[in-house]
Amino acid sequence: MVVKRAEKQQSPEDSSMKDGRFREYNTQAPKETQVTQLFSLKHKTAIVSGSGAGIGLQVVHAFAEAGANVAIWYHGNKEALDRAAEIEKKYGVKCKAYQTDVTDYENVKQVINDITEEFNGRLDIFVANAGIPWTDGGMIDGPLSSYHKVVATDLDSVFYSAKAAGEIFRHQYETGVSLTGAALQNYSYGSFIATASMSGHIANIPQLQSAYNAAKAGVRHLCQSLAVEWVKFARANSVSPGYIATEISNFVPPETKAIWRSKIPMGREGEAHELKGAYLYLASDASSYTTGTDILVDGGYCAV
Repeated sequence: MVVKRAEKQQSPEDSSMKDGRFREYNTQAPKETQVTQLFSLKHKTAIVSGSGAGIGLQVVHAFAEAGANVAIWYHGNKEALDRAAEIEKKYGVKCKAYQTDVTDYENVKQVINDITEEFNGRLDIFVANAGIPWTDGGMIDGPLSSYHKVVATDLDSVFYSAKAAGEIFRHQYETGVSLTGAALQNYSYGSFIATASMSGHIANIPQLQSAYNAAKAGVRHLCQSLAVEWVKFARANSVSPGYIATEISNFVPPETKAIWRSKIPMGREGEAHELKGAYLYLASDASSYTTGTDILVDGGYCAV
């Protein structure tokens, strides 16, 4: 389904300000005040990219535990299909896996629209989590092809996902109805969350990974910018994990990981499930007054 807008209608992006100043009361606080209800995602629809394993899969579990219907995106890991079936059975929610090329905008847009229509015609939450590491050392001797691949996966894909999901968030705000024309129930604003990294705050050592660091810094600032641009219809935030024990760092030698641990006050890598709370907070109405922020979950690395 194509989301259409009246050509002469002023966009929410433009109407949030007048004469360079924000209008008062661009948003409203949720009516619910009980914390358990604020954290509930019951009947909401969420999409999580890069969620066949690792951090993304734990985010899917968190959302499903909170009552959301969740779509898993994967690239080549077909075990995601089994994970989706397991989650659906365990939590009693709808959960399906979709193979998606996050570096192809047209594919991203099509899959987001297809999922939204299939999942009750609504989209409440999008988590842009797909990412790959830089593994080629110093940037001068590293191949440009690796740079383009990292930036395409870690930054471009976030922009593509935001553009397609944001269009639906805006439509839901303007019309109050789903893509199928049904009145939206239990809907306030969209929530866009991107996985940045503590590497967007610092320069990692001993490994050299300038391209990755730059891409993740871009993700963080993109979310800050979208928070202002989308303020009337969606919140935009990021989570910056530190060193987390997932498959993405399997290539790192043990001696390098020992150096990592020596720089972390908590003295260890994090576990993927330790990020569930941060993502659930940002996805839910518990964070209704939180936008444009970045949550560091790094064991204290950036505090030193």
